[in-house]
Amino acid sequence: MKAAKASADDIRALADSVINNLEDDKAEDIISINLQGKSSLADVMIIASGRSARHVASIADHLSQTMKEVTGRPVKVEGLPNADWVLLDIGDIIVHLFRPEVRSFYNLEKIWADDSSHGHA
Repeated sequence: MKAAKASADDIRALADSVINNLEDDKAEDIISINLQGKSSLADVMIIASGRSARHVASIADHLSQTMKEVTGRPVKVEGLPNADWVLLDIGDIIVHLFRPEVRSFYNLEKIWADDSSHGHA
C-alpha cells in the first residue's frame, strides 16, 4: 500500500531538513529545484557537490541515515561504490550528490532549473 501524499508544507520542511544536513556536512553549491508539475518522480530535486568521492560518500551515508530516522522509511541510494554521482530517493525529494567535475559534465541544473530553483549558501 502506497503512503499518503505529503502536503506541500511537509515536503518543504523535509527539503529544508535535507539542506540543513547537507550544509552541516559541508556540501558545496547546494541548489533546490521545484519539480511540481514537471515530473512524477519527485516534487523537489536537491543537487550538491562534495570535494572528493570520499566526501560525497560520507555525505550520502549520513544523509540516508538521518532521513531514515526522520521519515521512518529506508532511503534508496544508488552510486555509492564509486561515489562520483550518488542519488538518494527520499520519496518526494531526490538528492543528487556529485564530485564537482562530474556535476559540471552532467549539468542537471541546466536541464531542470528555471525560476523555481534556489541556491543555498
